[in-house]
Amino acid sequence: MNYVVLTYLLYVVLSIGLTVWVARTLYNNGRIFLVDIFQGDELLASSVNKLLLVGFYLLNFGYALYALKVYGSITSLRMSIEELSMKIGMIVFVLGIFHFFNLFLLFKLRNRAKVKMPVPEM
Repeated sequence: MNYVVLTYLLYVVLSIGLTVWVARTLYNNGRIFLVDIFQGDELLASSVNKLLLVGFYLLNFGYALYALKVYGSITSLRMSIEELSMKIGMIVFVLGIFHFFNLFLLFKLRNRAKVKMPVPEM
């Protein structure tokens, strides 16, 4: 097996693993925010959470596949590791951007929901 194929295989396995781990973490821990945003409507929160999960997978797997190609030749294990670190680093960077974007949206929606909630009368 040549180093390019090895790099491709490791890249695919690592990027899928990272994406699934981050997606599950966001899915499990983001639900409470969605329940709060939708004022306790757990069915709606669960549905939106699943839709966000699908979108997250589509965006990240799409980017990972788009970034798969290796330009140039890889002739040693060292070059393979360096190429892999650049590619996985970019995947982690993109996952981080999506994570903070999701948090930003959740907090924006939560603040909007809090403003629209009626104030209890005393």
